[in-house]
Amino acid sequence: MGFWDKIQEDVKNNLKEGLDIFKEGSSVFTEKLEEFTKGGKKKYKEFNINMKVQEEFAKLGGEIYDLVREGTKDPLGDKKVVSIINAINKLENKIDKLEADQSEAPKKTTAKNKTTVKKKIAVKKKTVTKKKTTVKKKTVAKKTAAKKKTTTRKAPATKNTAATEEKGQSESS
Repeated sequence: MGFWDKIQEDVKNNLKEGLDIFKEGSSVFTEKLEEFTKGGKKKYKEFNINMKVQEEFAKLGGEIYDLVREGTKDPLGDKKVVSIINAINKLENKIDKLEADQSEAPKKTTAKNKTTVKKKIAVKKKTVTKKKTTVKKKTVAKKTAAKKKTTTRKAPATKNTAATEEKGQSESS
């Protein structure tokens, strides 16, 4: 096999590896996107049910107010009030069911995903330790530089030192 053939083979192998990595990354991306979409849909359903509960509570309060204002001694025994309370209970059960589904939802994890996640975590740990050591080195270098500055400081020079030396020589003559 000649040099050119070897280069072509290497390029083909590298392209295959790159394509495989790209395919794997895109599949992980689509899985995560599906997870977020499902989670968003559940949150939206829960929000809509909460809004319905608020509407029912407003109806309940208005109905009880009207009954008390009319002089009804037992407003909780009224058919409308009881039906509103039952509707609120049904909505509350729906919310509880949605919340239970969210907490019990099993996440899809494959062995392939687990290994890639472990690799990513290992890489992150390495970069974090590298960053920590570089930060430590920088702080040590700063501290030693500061110590050198404080130990090698000279006394401040006075102005006109040459002029004062000339005066001293002229006075002594």
